[in-house]
Amino acid sequence: MKERLTRLKTIRKLIKGNRIESQEELLGHLQKEGFEVTQATLSRDLKLLKVGKVSDGHAGYIYTLPDDDNSRESEQVYIQDFLRGYVSIDYSGNIVVIKTFGGHADSVSAALDQFNMEEVLGTVAGDNCIFACLKEGVSGEDFMNALRERIPELEDE
Repeated sequence: MKERLTRLKTIRKLIKGNRIESQEELLGHLQKEGFEVTQATLSRDLKLLKVGKVSDGHAGYIYTLPDDDNSRESEQVYIQDFLRGYVSIDYSGNIVVIKTFGGHADSVSAALDQFNMEEVLGTVAGDNCIFACLKEGVSGEDFMNALRERIPELEDE
């Protein structure tokens, strides 16, 4: 886990300090920094960091990081959506069932997706219920602990 956190910090530093136009270019920079990373891992890292591409004003695009204030503010909006819409959370094996108030499943599911939780493979939302599939080896308790780290206001059930 420590290597991952160090790698994420390095990616942020590289994007802030260089004009990077492609994943291949970023992989090259990471290799110079001593990281051996696959493109799939780098893609996940970029998604986790919410890296985007913006026009460089000429003929190309460069990687950028979200503004930290905007990122925190937007995460607070998703947390409020989650808290406002969910009714209960239960789990069995690697499936989590989140019951919501009618019509709130989409917003609660979108919030869960935006949290980019490492434990979650994906979500499916209905009208008043969400199914979240957890990664192999991740328990419902692991999921709840990770969710409570994101949303300390989440009530214990």
